[in-house]
Amino acid sequence: MLCPSSRNSAAGLLGPPLHVAPITVSTRLTLIELPPCSESELTSCSLQVLSAAGSPGRTLLARLADRSCSMDFLLLCLRKIDHQEAVQYITTVVVAELIQITVQPQTQQATVGGRVVMTCRASGPSGLSYQWFRGKEEIWDETGSTPELVLCPSAPGHQGPYICRVHYGGNFVFSQWAHVRFVQAAGASPGCSSTLFPGSVSGLHVIRQPQSKAVSEGDTLFLECNAEANPPAQYEWHHNMVPMTQQKTRSLKIPCVTTAHRGQYKCKMFNLYHEAWSDTATVTIGPSSITDASWVEVERGLDSQEVHRFRPGKYPLQQTVNPPPSARHFYATDKVALLIGNMNYLYHTQLCAPIVDVHELTNLLRQMDFKVVSLLDLNWQEMHSAVTEFLLLLDKGVYGLLYFAGHGYENFGNSFMVPIDAPASYTSEHCLCVQNILTRMQEKETGLNVLLLDMCRKRNLNDDVIVQPGLLKVTANIVFGYATCVDAEAYEVKREDVSNGIFISFLKRRVCEDEKVTVMLDRVAEDMGRCEITRGRQALELRSNLSERRSLTDQIQVSDCSASHSARNLQWVIAHVLPQSRCLQFDCGVKVQLGFAAEFSNIMVIYTRILEKPEEIVSCCAQLTDFPGDVDIDLKKSNQDTLLEAGSLLLIKENLPSPEVPSLYTRIRCLQRLRRELTFTICLQYTYSNMDEDVQERQPVTVGKPLVSKLNLYEPRPPRACSASSSSSLDSFNDPECSSFASVGSASNEWSYHAQTGRESSSIDSLTSSRRANIPEETDSPELFDAPQPLVASKSLPHGQVNDTNYKFSDMYNFHSH
Repeated sequence: MLCPSSRNSAAGLLGPPLHVAPITVSTRLTLIELPPCSESELTSCSLQVLSAAGSPGRTLLARLADRSCSMDFLLLCLRKIDHQEAVQYITTVVVAELIQITVQPQTQQATVGGRVVMTCRASGPSGLSYQWFRGKEEIWDETGSTPELVLCPSAPGHQGPYICRVHYGGNFVFSQWAHVRFVQAAGASPGCSSTLFPGSVSGLHVIRQPQSKAVSEGDTLFLECNAEANPPAQYEWHHNMVPMTQQKTRSLKIPCVTTAHRGQYKCKMFNLYHEAWSDTATVTIGPSSITDASWVEVERGLDSQEVHRFRPGKYPLQQTVNPPPSARHFYATDKVALLIGNMNYLYHTQLCAPIVDVHELTNLLRQMDFKVVSLLDLNWQEMHSAVTEFLLLLDKGVYGLLYFAGHGYENFGNSFMVPIDAPASYTSEHCLCVQNILTRMQEKETGLNVLLLDMCRKRNLNDDVIVQPGLLKVTANIVFGYATCVDAEAYEVKREDVSNGIFISFLKRRVCEDEKVTVMLDRVAEDMGRCEITRGRQALELRSNLSERRSLTDQIQVSDCSASHSARNLQWVIAHVLPQSRCLQFDCGVKVQLGFAAEFSNIMVIYTRILEKPEEIVSCCAQLTDFPGDVDIDLKKSNQDTLLEAGSLLLIKENLPSPEVPSLYTRIRCLQRLRRELTFTICLQYTYSNMDEDVQERQPVTVGKPLVSKLNLYEPRPPRACSASSSSSLDSFNDPECSSFASVGSASNEWSYHAQTGRESSSIDSLTSSRRANIPEETDSPELFDAPQPLVASKSLPHGQVNDTNYKFSDMYNFHSH
């Protein structure tokens, strides 16, 4: 129907041209029998042909819409006057455009024997039909042709992808794909019988774990794991989180190992329904054991006379041979990383890849115990302040890593990072010089300085100033990884869902390898060189004076000055404190939960959930509104049913507590610009069963200054007042003139409370463990979800293998802004 209460009116057809023939006297007699239109009105429609901008057809449609005529009535009119062209247009194009899916089916987790309901609803013409599919197979049961597909009792055969087709006549649209995945029921013990496999073990049970060991170069490495499962388990070994494609059995055997085989090994055990990971086994590779053996060295001279020299090993020595010194192990006193991704430039080409590049590198660095600060879209002042705060986290022996993705350039050997507010003709005055940052890092006596610059290195013709950075010390611990060569451009690959920079596409496959940083980057360069689309366009350039075998995977060994380490932990935690989840009780009896999750250090997602509602309330939702103007919120994407609709491509709904509970998500960006405590309003809209009108209640909420907003990055920092040496780093932390950290305690009452009650150490531990687990940071009320949650495999953004066939150069865009 086209009446306002149910469907779009006929006036909605006036957008695209219908090419309806003018209403003439011959057709007027036919129409006069159908709608309540007078002779004068029909004559007025016909006379529109005399006007240069007039249209008899459009005028008639407008009159039909005013009388709330249905689409079927319009088609009947057109068929009676034999206007086949208009009939064809309405039934094929217009009707298809009117079908809009309003409720998409969602991916669900289920247990065997439970109940799964998948819902798809659409608006459009009356008489819409639904048809569900599992993969390519049409579902023929009684709910397969309804808006709600019910799988009860659920069985393993129900696992798979589902999609719904909504059609009207010959026109149809498809919903998004949704998956049904089965998990082991919470509380099931390994020895109990399973409904999935009656009389057998429940799912998959690991019975043998691989053990850590130390072997020597040239020896054979042997690791073993085992699992009881029905169907039998398959095995896949991983070395430093990289799959070993040739190792598909429960036993891992590597003959003649080298130092390249050191690191962490894990085994994934899985079958059709379950998946489990083994414990991590750490393998260390020492010097060759040949120094402990006895052998005869045969030396042939010019006269072919053999000289025999007996070199004993474990037995008493007559002639000792000093074995080579043991390989030295290096440690970091701490590991800190600052990752900046600039995308939404005000006066230059906007980029797509930095958000994904920063997110993926953040997850990988956290797995190696880095304290990571990840920031998106910083202006000049915010970048300066962020670098100053980053330097405060450095100290003697700390590994410092700086990564930047965005627009950039290089002049006279100096690299410049471009902030999002740089003018169209920017110079070094509007940008940050990387070499200046390196000079200040060296003042901290760091153990390793790694700078990864994912940006263009073309000359900036607008800038003829030769910047003179401070003198660099000879520290032999500097590594520059440039995404491209001098006077060349860096590229990103744009895709429909997510985009990656070329540099990160290759780096993420190698960055966790337990190798010297320069060796790891050399391998990344080799991988990029084998890619057809980057050849001749983009090549990684490595500059380094690193003299020791230092790796990003080196372990952290806290030095004697534990106070300095605790201060760095406190500094870092302050920038990553989320508001506590809370429950709000409304007068109508509805209980709403407010939760928070961090996507980046300056981007937070707030979600609302209805926990309780009285029986007389048939529907209700809690929406957020009245946010301060400091933060950036896309109102069109606020209060959405899914994270994707809210603009969050990276957070995984299943990683939030109780993902099966319906929620509304709002994504808040640019928290670094928040000047006051974050205050907003929860607007509860609900409907009683005996009322048609919505009722509304509002509650204001204040959550303090979350995440990096406590650091007040919008405020200028003293230029070099607090970076004299590493010995003064702890003092500068306590100096209010040098750091914003000193004022953070008073800026947030919540943080002051934690500090006064001695709970900051637990906050540090919990936040640190969440980063090592590689999951989005999230706070929730534990008392709301006391039941144990089933174990599921952790999800992250796909780290697909990079090959030439996945990329087309036509999809590549450079980071250069000119």
